[in-house]
Amino acid sequence: MEVVVRYRGDTWPAIYSVRHPEAVYVLHAFQKKSKHGIATPKGDIDLIHERLTMLDRLHREKQN
Repeated sequence: MEVVVRYRGDTWPAIYSVRHPEAVYVLHAFQKKSKHGIATPKGDIDLIHERLTMLDRLHREKQN
């Protein structure tokens, strides 16, 4: 899920996970620098996926 906040003319998306019921995990927050287009940069998407994978792994280990 994504929350987008506008602050002083800038856009700040925050990506979070509600996949695990014990908490809401913020995976990434960043300043959107593009003045046109809505695509999230690939580097940010890759980082979000990496962190979500790590969160899932930690959650599985915690359950065992």
